[in-house]
Amino acid sequence: MSDNQTQQYGWNPDMSLSLLDKLKADLKQSMLNKDVAARSAIRQIMAEFPKLTVPITLESGKKSTRLKTNEEITNDDIVGIIQGLVKSERMVLEAKDEESSAYLDILKLYLPKMASREEIIAWISDNIDFSDFKNKMQAMGPIMKHFGKQADGKMVNQILQEWE
Repeated sequence: MSDNQTQQYGWNPDMSLSLLDKLKADLKQSMLNKDVAARSAIRQIMAEFPKLTVPITLESGKKSTRLKTNEEITNDDIVGIIQGLVKSERMVLEAKDEESSAYLDILKLYLPKMASREEIIAWISDNIDFSDFKNKMQAMGPIMKHFGKQADGKMVNQILQEWE
């Protein structure tokens, strides 16, 4: 895939388009360009959408779920799907002793920029008063709520363990 093709795919939270709309547009573009790698990766992301459900209670009182409509699918829902696909692709690559793949590169184009260690530490310093918590690990909730899917939980955990 050339750099020119790579530039047209991808998403970031600053775009006026929702992630779902951008995926649909990129799928159409990849089909027009006969870009098999991008088309396959985007289709794989969309194939995971049936996992997005909403709990409902039926008239009989039974609890069930229904699929989310396109209007109900949030950017965070899709980012979560993509993060899961990235994680499984990394495991596959690890088993094959490979560093990266075209599929993984395309998936990463749709993930928001992750918060750096320095950004997380700076935010904790400015916003968290550890005297409010019985132990430092209880601060994990507010930190992850602030950063959402843009922070790696393992990194936040490690930062909190090292915190003085």
